[in-house]
Amino acid sequence: MARPWEADPTTSFKRRLGKSPQELGVTTDDPDCPDVWELENGDVAIIGRDLTDSLGKALPAGVSVGGDERLVVIPRSMMIAAKSDIPSV
Repeated sequence: MARPWEADPTTSFKRRLGKSPQELGVTTDDPDCPDVWELENGDVAIIGRDLTDSLGKALPAGVSVGGDERLVVIPRSMMIAAKSDIPSV
């Protein structure tokens, strides 16, 4: 059975949502993660720390991580900074 949604590997990055990791002080001088980006097709890409192995063992009932998925974590300040850039519809 086909999934109702699949990630499109052919899309590209459109714009950052919120502030850069450097502006938020959640990274070193090297431009590494975390980050939140809107993609050209409207989907959102999250760059964060992979905690699938640790947090994946304690998921709430009804929540799962597929074999081709990863559980990533970003700082709260990054999500709050992105809020104004995320459309409500």
